[in-house]
Amino acid sequence: MQALKGYFSYVRVSTQRQGVSGTSLDEQRDAIGRYARRFSLKITKEFEERETAAKSGRPVFLEMLENLKRGEARGIIIHKIDRSARNLRDWADLGTLIDKGVEVHFANESIDLNSRGGRLSADIQAVVASDYIRNLREETKKGIYGRLKQGLFPFPAPLGYLDAGKGKPKEIDSKTAPLIRRGFELYSQGNMGLDPLADKLYRIGLRNKNNKKVSRNGLVKILKNPFYSGLIKIKRTNEIFVGVHPAIISKELFDEVQDVFAGKRNRKTHKHFFAFRQIITCSFCKNKLIAEKQKGYIYYRCQKKQCPQKHTLREDRIEKKLLKLYRKLQLSDEEYAIFKEAAESYKRDEPKRIAEEKKRLILEESKIKSRLTRLADAYMDMVFDRETYFLKKNEIILKQKEIQEKLQKINEKDSFHLREFEKFLELLKSLYSSYKDAEPVQRREMVKLSVSNLSAEGKSLLIKLEKPFEMMLARPCVPNGSPRRATTRTVLAYLKHFFRNSQKSKNLVNYIFFSY
Repeated sequence: MQALKGYFSYVRVSTQRQGVSGTSLDEQRDAIGRYARRFSLKITKEFEERETAAKSGRPVFLEMLENLKRGEARGIIIHKIDRSARNLRDWADLGTLIDKGVEVHFANESIDLNSRGGRLSADIQAVVASDYIRNLREETKKGIYGRLKQGLFPFPAPLGYLDAGKGKPKEIDSKTAPLIRRGFELYSQGNMGLDPLADKLYRIGLRNKNNKKVSRNGLVKILKNPFYSGLIKIKRTNEIFVGVHPAIISKELFDEVQDVFAGKRNRKTHKHFFAFRQIITCSFCKNKLIAEKQKGYIYYRCQKKQCPQKHTLREDRIEKKLLKLYRKLQLSDEEYAIFKEAAESYKRDEPKRIAEEKKRLILEESKIKSRLTRLADAYMDMVFDRETYFLKKNEIILKQKEIQEKLQKINEKDSFHLREFEKFLELLKSLYSSYKDAEPVQRREMVKLSVSNLSAEGKSLLIKLEKPFEMMLARPCVPNGSPRRATTRTVLAYLKHFFRNSQKSKNLVNYIFFSY
């Protein structure tokens, strides 16, 4: 058997930063070199590791142990015990080699591991080192949790953000943040897959931290990360915290994207667009009519074999009937003037309304903070388990985030509603021509909004309007100088129905409706 030649040296630092400063690798090498020269020990191979010893499984350390087991060296020289023994499993593996005759030397500690007293002293130091790292781990967890409670993210910034320094919130990256937002907006529509989205974002300039295309998995992580909506979620525990960093997207948009992932917002793509697909019902069998194109015309017919109604409806004739209806629904000049007057009145009361809404939201947020405190107390009193605590806490945190977003947007909300309302007034003033000139997609939306049921009976199309539209259709012709109240209520009922489909405008319509 070949004689054993020399010793291994092993140096380790816990972090990359420590590798260039503090207890550096060079300082450890110098101490080991002096020790080797002093006792005439020849170092044949050096092992260097930049990993924590808190857990077993350091690849370089394990490789060195395997080499020692194969008899490739007489022994090993280490800087100090805590460089090798900050977890007891690795110390046990090292102890097994010592029992087999492998020499273990510590450059900064005078310990004879071949004696009972020396071995006991080393075992005690190994236990102390293991306890030290265990305590350090707990303190680190406390520090991280403390940062999270403050709304700070104590980890590297995700794509779209920049690190601003220790103890400071992440800052938005002006280059990548707009592209991240665009990715959320596109995916929320439900008609673009992950791979096409990744390609599009790459074309418009989005790059990962390695200046490469964001992969499919990387894109999924981005789109499922609530950090972009201002929340911090810990993956291991699923606990949620409200972050103090600026949000790139709203929580509403984030929720829409999650709905797409859950299959709730996927939109089917069709080879041909048909304006009344899945809208017209067969009055006999209650099935939806199927659209098909023949000889340049689009027809709608019931496809059920047992259905006695074999007639078809032509799309252009459906359009003519709707146009005739919308002509009757169109606002008169007087009705238009009433709405304009109501909108101006609403605008004058805007500051008071905003102040009241702010007061209400601040009170609601205060109640939520009190709920969080009571929830934490109940958890400490062991009223429920950890999993239930996190579940209830997350529900409250999400509600708190919604209120905070409302507070941020409250100043611009009413102004936005008013602008939308004024645009809609212009639309009502020329409802007939607007429908006539609209694109097919827009026409479809107008029909879905104003009609509660379209049904086919033979060659006839039966149209049932939503109730406010029925009121509009049945309104009397009011000559100039007639009482305005009845006319106003009829027209405002129409608007109330319209804005009911847009929650953000509902308060405005309620205000106008009850002002007369």
